Amino acid sequence: MHAQLSDKKLVCKEFIEALERCHASGWNRLTGMCNNDKDALNTCLRAERKDRTAKNNEKAKERRSKAELALKEFNS
Repeated sequence: MHAQLSDKKLVCKEFIEALERCHASGWNRLTGMCNNDKDALNTCLRAERKDRTAKNNEKAKERRSKAELALKEFNS
């Protein structure tokens, strides 16, 4: 399974549950019948990761600008 699935805040919960239901129904997992559910889950997790990455980049830019400002004040 994906590492993101262990989080307590499940963003793609409905996709996870659909994949688990599909896997629980026997041969579906082995014959490729769950591939659409898995693709949907991967798409959801990818979108969530991109959002999280964008937020983290924004926070990093803010921290970097604050650090540069503090360094300028310290040097002057």
